[in-house]
Amino acid sequence: MLAVGRPVGFRVVIEFLKAVFLGVLQGLTEFLPISSSAHLRIFPELFGWGDPGAAFTAVIQIGTELAVLIYFRKDIWRIATMWLRSLVKAEYRGHADARMGWYIIIGSMPIVILGILLKDVIENDFRNLWVIGTTLIVLGLILGIADRMSRSDKTLKDVGVREAVLLGAAQAAALIPGVSRSGATISMGRFLGFDRETATRFAFLLAIPAVVGAGLFELKEIPHGHNDFGWGPTITATVVSFLVGYAAIAWLLRYVSTKSYTPFVIYRVALGAFVLIMLATGVLSA
Repeated sequence: MLAVGRPVGFRVVIEFLKAVFLGVLQGLTEFLPISSSAHLRIFPELFGWGDPGAAFTAVIQIGTELAVLIYFRKDIWRIATMWLRSLVKAEYRGHADARMGWYIIIGSMPIVILGILLKDVIENDFRNLWVIGTTLIVLGLILGIADRMSRSDKTLKDVGVREAVLLGAAQAAALIPGVSRSGATISMGRFLGFDRETATRFAFLLAIPAVVGAGLFELKEIPHGHNDFGWGPTITATVVSFLVGYAAIAWLLRYVSTKSYTPFVIYRVALGAFVLIMLATGVLSA
């Protein structure tokens, strides 16, 4: 919290600077398998800012998902139009893009249902730093194992109902900060035998309905809910997260086409261990 007695203008500037920092942090970490929600919980706590709140976190993720919508606009338009055509014309129902539309819908159901049922737990108990530190380590190790064990012989054309359900269930685990939506989905994709680029692309597409839906659902909480930011800083953070996130998508897709997820595994374990040590020594409060 800001010191009492600071000029109002100074406090406003500081709030916007915080928002810019958190927007950059969101944009950098949303698509990497390292959990953006964990970073938005850990770093403000380290700086003494406190928890920015689940509502703020959910809303600024709309910015990074807008980056996904623009980056994958051709794929999304093709899938959406073919899916809509399949609803009225039988000859389109077997088309790969029409099926992909259904797979994204099916895969989105677990996180939507659990997100609604567990809303209070997600916004309170799951944001405990002991939980976040532990999940960073555990899911980091799972990502490393999945990446090494994968056959890497499947592409998007091999996605079916079974794969959509399993990938959707994995994404739902990201309701716990520290799991990472992309990390959980990519890990499941690798366990199922998908190559790195396919697993990453499907993780991006699958996240769109869940993240945009969660962000819109939480909009009402910004003016008066459990959050430290009002509309101005929240909008600022959202715009910044969009700009940074767009660049991060392009970089990550190029990276995974030739390299493994090992650096992300190491980073997750190191960050998780750091958080647990800080908690155990009393430097951080859970």
